[in-house]
Amino acid sequence: MSRKRRPEGGALAHEVVELRVHGVSGASAEELLDHPVVIRVAGDANAGFYRPRPGFGISDRPTGFSVEAYRWGALTAGAAARTLSLLFLLPFMLVNLAAWTRPATGGTGGLIGPLCRLLAGTITSAFVLSLVGISIDVVGWQCVPYHPCLRGRPYLGWLAHLPLGPRLAILALVPIAGLWLLGWLGKRSAQTFEAFSASRGQTRVSGGEDQIDLPGFWNDALVVQRLRALHLAIGLGTLSALLLAAQLSIRPTPLAYVGYVLSMLLLAVGGILLCLPARIPTEGPGRGPVDLRGIRALRYAVIGLTVLALTYTAVPLEPEPPRGQLPGYETTVASLVAVQAGLLVALVITTLHQRRRSSGRHGAWISGLTAPVIAAAAIAAGYGFSAALVYRVADFLDRGDIPNPVRPNPPGAPPLEPPVTYRWAALAGLAAILVVAVATLWRSWTTRRRRRRLADHIVGRDFPGPPAEARSRRTAVREAVASSAFTEQLGPVFIAFLVLSLLGVATAALDLLGIGPSQLSSRLFGTDGTATRNLALLTDVGIYVIGMIALGILLLGLLSYRSQGTRRTVAVLWDLGTFWPRTVHPFAPPCYAERAVPELAKRIVGLSHGGGVILSGHSHGSVIAAATLLQLPPEVLPRVALLTHGSPLHRIYARVCPAFLGDGVLTEVGERVGWRWVNLWRDTDPVGGPIFSGHWPGDRPRTPGPAGAVDRRLRDPRGITVPEDDTVPPPIDGHWPYHTDPTYEAAVRELAGRLEPAAGSAPAPATGA
Repeated sequence: MSRKRRPEGGALAHEVVELRVHGVSGASAEELLDHPVVIRVAGDANAGFYRPRPGFGISDRPTGFSVEAYRWGALTAGAAARTLSLLFLLPFMLVNLAAWTRPATGGTGGLIGPLCRLLAGTITSAFVLSLVGISIDVVGWQCVPYHPCLRGRPYLGWLAHLPLGPRLAILALVPIAGLWLLGWLGKRSAQTFEAFSASRGQTRVSGGEDQIDLPGFWNDALVVQRLRALHLAIGLGTLSALLLAAQLSIRPTPLAYVGYVLSMLLLAVGGILLCLPARIPTEGPGRGPVDLRGIRALRYAVIGLTVLALTYTAVPLEPEPPRGQLPGYETTVASLVAVQAGLLVALVITTLHQRRRSSGRHGAWISGLTAPVIAAAAIAAGYGFSAALVYRVADFLDRGDIPNPVRPNPPGAPPLEPPVTYRWAALAGLAAILVVAVATLWRSWTTRRRRRRLADHIVGRDFPGPPAEARSRRTAVREAVASSAFTEQLGPVFIAFLVLSLLGVATAALDLLGIGPSQLSSRLFGTDGTATRNLALLTDVGIYVIGMIALGILLLGLLSYRSQGTRRTVAVLWDLGTFWPRTVHPFAPPCYAERAVPELAKRIVGLSHGGGVILSGHSHGSVIAAATLLQLPPEVLPRVALLTHGSPLHRIYARVCPAFLGDGVLTEVGERVGWRWVNLWRDTDPVGGPIFSGHWPGDRPRTPGPAGAVDRRLRDPRGITVPEDDTVPPPIDGHWPYHTDPTYEAAVRELAGRLEPAAGSAPAPATGA
């Protein structure tokens, strides 16, 4: 392809726009453009396109060479209330992410998608059960009948004047309100950030769930609507089944039996509907999915059954039953954990089978088990936070002691006893935290020598024969390179977490037999009372640790608005987790890419009519850029080039999400732009890396041909000695910034010369950029 010649005056033959996309750090438009005064030329405050204000500043770029920035960071950041949802919605986000991390098989996902959706349904049920445990069990059933629990608490005293039935029915409104809140948040977020107008009318069909380049991939408004109705039905069905199960233990009647059987049948129907493909064909333009009427019928049936259960529960009981735990509640919680254990084991087996058929090589980072690892993390987060919340409420109500059957309650305190399953969850959570921490430290220690040896080779090549005064700086550079290589060493840590999670959910199911941690210790190991009490103490410690972690997450979220460094730390995981559409759990945080990708594609199409576009993506912005290129029409691609820097496309995404951004997809991206692609990376960058070339010295390119010329390594730092005109040595840039490096500007100019002009395009006037 021939290079363009500049006409007289230094102008390009046609306008070229360098369109920059930031990463999860949420850089300002001024930082992206290296300009103090910018104006928004398109978009809005949530996601907008900015250019330097004409007439301000100077530029050594030729006439017609503009620079523009797309700032999407406000889609995932904003009000403090949205940050507080980080803790509230974390389990839903993780289980939604799990389905997108399956191995690449060259076909559909098989059973992985349905298994993840079934697990998502159980997490919704677990959410409802946790609210039931607080409101109906601990407060309504166990606390209110005991006067010491109500002493000095007028906000609970009014409940004591109500009969048991009406009291339980009123408190059942708490989990209903929680479900409504989740549904409202999901619906509101969809209206604000998702279903961008450019992709409306483009709905993907079944059989193409693997293809990120299909039209409508980033439009899941109908999918979320369908899943939201299903999960609301599952949540209400869980509540109805629990209320009716409790009534069967108190006053069994034919109506209670019929209602309970119907609730279980409706839950089974909801599970069957979850097994259907998430994205299904439409009946026609502007019409909903073919099964939406059936889902509406299911929702109405569950709502009617819930009203029946509440009405039946509200009937006063004469005489009132003896106290203890809410009948059927502990069995329901343990049964749900047993179901989740079975689904998680099935997901591991299915993923391993898919891994053997995988067409990619990079799932081996954690043995191709990314999907079950993240699904296990979702279950662990859900039950960990539920256990901490239920026990904290019980601890508050019984005046200071976490309830435990081994240690008697103090005089005058009611015997509040949450389910044994939550004690198992607390113990498993503490074990998981300790094992992951120890495994991370062990992995860091055992790989340090090899990482330092490779870092020595790199630093020795870049800075041979350093003077004596620069040796300390050389050591600092070596440590930076060695530390950045730790990203690839975390596989065993995740595997240890998965094994421990499987053991945790399996042992939690022992509550079906009425066996808690203390009883199991006594039966298996013959421990005496002292060992049993120590085990109970560990359970209490687990409750406190999980509670502190939850509090720490909230504090991190709040501090992220006051500290840019904290913001970047929190944003990395949050923005990665909310990148993919909500095809598994509708209550997950909104998918910002459903607006960002179509909006960016529409802007590129518009800019390409007047010339060429260089799409420049930093860090996670390179992922958005690659997804955008896969959505562009073929006639636009000859006028588009790609520049990525600090990119995790291969280092993270090709390994974690090989079915959607694996080697094959990345090669397709390069082919679509005619290999007008330059990727800049540094050895000191812990996030970005090469895409087609080897990471370490001596490694051969993984992909031959033009792909092998995409990656360009930048030496970092530029030197280890103090320059003559400075007082300190050059800084170690690491992951940020790249666009201030001279090599970046050279890559931009090179790509501009390789772009094809638009038909009939003319030299563009000066933009002041």
